Amino acid sequence: MKETDSKRILVTGGAGFLGSHLCEYLLAQGHDVLCVDNFYTGSKRNITHLLPHPRFELLRHDVTFPLYVEVDEIYNLACPASPVHYQNDPVQTTKTSVHGAINMLGLAKRLRAKILQASTSEVYGDPQVHPQAEHYWGHVNPIGVRSCYDEGKRCAETLFMDYRRQHGLQVKIARIFNTYGPRMHPNDGRVVSNFIMQALANEPITIYGDGSQTRSFCYVDDMISAFDRLMATPEGCCGPVNLGNPTEHTMLELAERIIGLCGSRSDIVFKPLPSDDPARRRPDIALARSLLEWEPHIALTEGLSRTIAWFRELRPVLVEEEAAAPNVQGRRERSLRAPSLSK
Repeated sequence: MKETDSKRILVTGGAGFLGSHLCEYLLAQGHDVLCVDNFYTGSKRNITHLLPHPRFELLRHDVTFPLYVEVDEIYNLACPASPVHYQNDPVQTTKTSVHGAINMLGLAKRLRAKILQASTSEVYGDPQVHPQAEHYWGHVNPIGVRSCYDEGKRCAETLFMDYRRQHGLQVKIARIFNTYGPRMHPNDGRVVSNFIMQALANEPITIYGDGSQTRSFCYVDDMISAFDRLMATPEGCCGPVNLGNPTEHTMLELAERIIGLCGSRSDIVFKPLPSDDPARRRPDIALARSLLEWEPHIALTEGLSRTIAWFRELRPVLVEEEAAAPNVQGRRERSLRAPSLSK
């Protein structure tokens, strides 16, 4: 990339799972990257290898407070994204989605910068339409235990569209479906990380419900490529655009595949289905195919193999940390018991 093509790019939530991969990708493209994170769910472990890079900068900051920096583009990924984390402090989760969006949109307005919002398939709630296309308005409980995240992201989409209409801002809205890969938080209660951690420890694999619930899993590298393509679309293209893998898998199928890939002796146990958890979730990505010329290419078995390899390397580190701080084990056990089908 020519130096004249290089941009200054802000990634909020940059030390998180998706954010760290995005920072790495943008640096490889020749851009200057400002990673902003308050480390509520993000981890320095995710971005330690980037710290020596001359075009990488890290700033500890909470997006619920205004931020004054000079950048050309903004990726707003800041928000807890797993039920364990966003239900732990639901008020702060809503504030992060809503106040964070207002602050980042205000920054983008001042700078006339393009801004991408990491929204979510959770805006569809427990869908009555399958698969879910962007024109579907959703079926969401506004007062349930998941509402802090679901409705917070819906409100953020509203703000992005109103800033576009009222202020002519260049906005992009990505509706992210289940994504997995290396650097997932090992104790966040998401289904892929839960199953892998349990399988590697030969512990029982916990399935909520009868295992017939379905999800569609997109490998992180495919998702990051989609972010880049969406940000590069012309000014009139704002979204929302569904980003995810349209291949559907049951929870029982996922558990059995992970057990096999891990060479695990784990049994499968079934527990009651949690409140407001969608029975089916699969994206209609026709718009992404036509608008972005994008679709995922990494198959589930390949992606899981890469993810399992990363968790294998991480486990000794986690064991050492748990030995040094016994209370961490209790937090891990609680998180592994938490319902997590949607993620």
